[in-house]
Amino acid sequence: LQQFSETGSRKEHVKITSESKPGFLERLGETSGGMLMGLVTFLLSFYLLFTNEGRALRTAKSLDEGLSLVIPLDSIHSVSQQNEGRLVHLAGALSTSKPLFDPSYGLSIQAVKLKRKVEMYQWVEYEDSTEYEENGEMKKETKYSYNTEWKSEVVNSRNFDREIGHKNPSAMAVESFTAVSPNVQVGSFILSKGLVDKIDDFKQLSLSNLDDPHADVTRAGDYFYHSENPRRPEVGDLRVSFFYAGLSGDDPHLGSADKVTVVARQRGDQLVPYHTKSGDVLQILYPGDLTVEEVFQKEHESNTMKTWALRAAGWLAMFVGISLMIRIFYTLVDWFPVVRDLVNIGLKAFALCVASSLSLLTISIGWLFYRPLWALLIGLLSVVPIVVAKSRVPPKKQQ
Repeated sequence: LQQFSETGSRKEHVKITSESKPGFLERLGETSGGMLMGLVTFLLSFYLLFTNEGRALRTAKSLDEGLSLVIPLDSIHSVSQQNEGRLVHLAGALSTSKPLFDPSYGLSIQAVKLKRKVEMYQWVEYEDSTEYEENGEMKKETKYSYNTEWKSEVVNSRNFDREIGHKNPSAMAVESFTAVSPNVQVGSFILSKGLVDKIDDFKQLSLSNLDDPHADVTRAGDYFYHSENPRRPEVGDLRVSFFYAGLSGDDPHLGSADKVTVVARQRGDQLVPYHTKSGDVLQILYPGDLTVEEVFQKEHESNTMKTWALRAAGWLAMFVGISLMIRIFYTLVDWFPVVRDLVNIGLKAFALCVASSLSLLTISIGWLFYRPLWALLIGLLSVVPIVVAKSRVPPKKQQ
């Protein structure tokens, strides 16, 4: 069964497929596969949680070590041999030896990075599915809709449910790219590749001061269009925009060069990674003019955010793993609606409690070698979810 409708450049149709309801043994087989996947996810969660704690503490110790050793430079325009091999802090304007060019569009800019972004007007397929049971069969109703949009990647229309009328070109005539200046400095100091990689605050470049580079290219706003009519593009048309990061020279339209703050090891006139005794590498760059204390505070905040994000990911992986491993109990009773729903609630509560307890216990083991008292406290907290769960059992039995 298919239905069609079209509004402007948007098209849609509906497809309904049906298959016999899976039997008990088939559902049991699927559950067994899920249990194996759950076991793998469960084991990975332990590794993630345990190694994350060691990483977080190692990074914190390295930052404290760096803060105690760092030397603020008096001048960025002279290289002092006294600071050779030491961790230094400096702030100043970016500079590059020569501008970056895109000769195809007659564009140049004095910056650390220049990015050309190419987009093609293409068909995009969207899918919305719902499943339901009818006459003992499982039916799936899928609504496919198609819309034309600007996309920076080629959308393969061969994977569409209905390619006829929604065919996209297989490649773009113009490619995206990012040019990086080979020599980036702050004062007399050359930045390492790792520091240059951190200059990634891209801003769109205004094209208002440029002429159309070719007869078949039209400028409209901040885009160059490879299109006969940019206001009514056709599938296959291209538009090109430009972005820059790390302005490294005074520009009459963009302003003065960007300032950055760097903390790294001085090696001659180069700024390179600093290896701490704790085993981490310090190679820090932030936009703006920051003090030593502000730099290390930002790094500690970043470390804290990363630690909590990985803790949450580890807990979620453990919860999903446990849920998949105990799913077999739900499968065994899924033909009794009331019992099925109660078992489902119970299994989720069980997975929640066990995942929370085991996550806290794993985190406490990770802290054991660094801060034993904190490890003991977190270990005691790991018992709380189980105690809370047990405290709710007697009232239910008395009813």
